[in-house]
Amino acid sequence: MANGQHRAGRHLSLRTLVFVGGTLLMLVPAVTAGSFYTGALQQRAERLLVEKLTGRGELSASLLGRRLHQLWLQVEAFSRTADVAQLDKVREQIDFIGDLDRRYSWIGVTNVDGKVLASTRGMLEGASVAQRPWFRRGLTGPSAVDVHEAQLLAQLLPQQSEPPRFIDLAAPIRQAGGATFGVLGAHLDWRWVIENLTSMQAPGIDVLLLSRERTVLFGPPDLINKPLTVGSALSANRATAVVLDERWPDGKAYITVVIPTVGHENLPSFGWSLLIRQDSDSALGPTHELVRTFWSILGTGALFAMVLLALGAHWITTPLRRLAASAEAITNDPEASAPHVETRYDEAARLSDALVKLQTSGK
Repeated sequence: MANGQHRAGRHLSLRTLVFVGGTLLMLVPAVTAGSFYTGALQQRAERLLVEKLTGRGELSASLLGRRLHQLWLQVEAFSRTADVAQLDKVREQIDFIGDLDRRYSWIGVTNVDGKVLASTRGMLEGASVAQRPWFRRGLTGPSAVDVHEAQLLAQLLPQQSEPPRFIDLAAPIRQAGGATFGVLGAHLDWRWVIENLTSMQAPGIDVLLLSRERTVLFGPPDLINKPLTVGSALSANRATAVVLDERWPDGKAYITVVIPTVGHENLPSFGWSLLIRQDSDSALGPTHELVRTFWSILGTGALFAMVLLALGAHWITTPLRRLAASAEAITNDPEASAPHVETRYDEAARLSDALVKLQTSGK
């Protein structure tokens, strides 16, 4: 008897086998399929988010480039028609453009030595701009100069709450034979660029304008006029790049899309690039919540199924345990009580009948 108990003790019970085996057969496929599903769901959400940010970035860069290009066409056309031999007429044209389009803070025409011959409301006429970047570049061809604070015009313009800032467009004024006679320069009010970029913002999405040196020209206030060293900024001006879960100086992770250039057709380059970013926690929060809900439901369903499986295992093995106990009792004492009549399922009923017959035949 002791030996039989020892042998029995070395084996798993049928109830344990049914419960553990059923649990594995149920959970392994469910968890595997769930992992593939949630992984694909998160990848799809990230891909859609990147596509959305890329589309917004490309649209923003295109809109800003087109609007700047319209101004550039005016500057280019004026440089071709400006007749420095008729300065009074040039002044009238400059004042007319300045009154009509407030985006121009200053327009001026110079000779090849950098002396201002005609300008908006006569500002800087007679002064030398020979050392200004827009003039030096404009002598050799169409050019654009990144945003800068007013230098010579600082004391001539109306007082503002902040120092006036401009971006410059310049083009050479050529004679009929092609020789350069002077330069036409136009200072565009930086506030107009800011207004355009502000209109391109969306709730939860930041649009950042970077200079050629990766300084933030427009964006969150804590980053303005600061150089960026994050990976997306380092890839600016090179190629379109997408960086997922990139850590920024504020300690948050952002999904960032880089638009390497801002321009349109023959617009001279300012060296700008756009960064479109969105906080990954808020951007992917609904997807993460959906994944958590999925696993919660799956876990709850698995627990409920395991309870049912445990009850089912108990229901199946109870007749067998009773019959096993009866068989052991008959082996030890032929006069033991008759086995319980099992009717729960066919196999248990047949085994019960066989034990009764064996006990009866032994008597």
